[in-house]
Amino acid sequence: MRTWVLSGVCAGAVLAPGTAVAAPVRVAAPAPAADVALHGSAVLDADRVEVRLTPSNEGPGAVTDATVRLRWSVALAGRQELPAGCLRADERTVLCATGELAADAAGEQRTVPVRLAELPAEVTLDIDLVWVGSAVDANRANDRLTVSVLATGDPYVF
Repeated sequence: MRTWVLSGVCAGAVLAPGTAVAAPVRVAAPAPAADVALHGSAVLDADRVEVRLTPSNEGPGAVTDATVRLRWSVALAGRQELPAGCLRADERTVLCATGELAADAAGEQRTVPVRLAELPAEVTLDIDLVWVGSAVDANRANDRLTVSVLATGDPYVF
């Protein structure tokens, strides 16, 4: 008795009597590469912190939108008046959209003022990129920052 072994069967083929039709195979295009960097300053004056943030995209691909997380070491006051494109995520965190970032270009500067629940002598502000649309940002070194901000009214640059 002979046994035939068929190897290399086509995946996704549909067999019907007398026909063989291969189903189309969709290959996802690779996500575009981008390199978002965050620069700006933060000022603490009494119970108010003003963050000025400018995102930039060092390329090579464009970013349709990104989200930046601003997290303070102390709780924010209960009521906040945040700019358009920003929302409060929890008692210490605000999320802000950057808008579109062309390759090799700076985005719009965002000013994010917040009120704190207390009058600290200093706060620590963690700033990081949490979403980059459909792009991939392999260089996380320039989009994760920690800034100590003293209650001097002076800007602390990052």
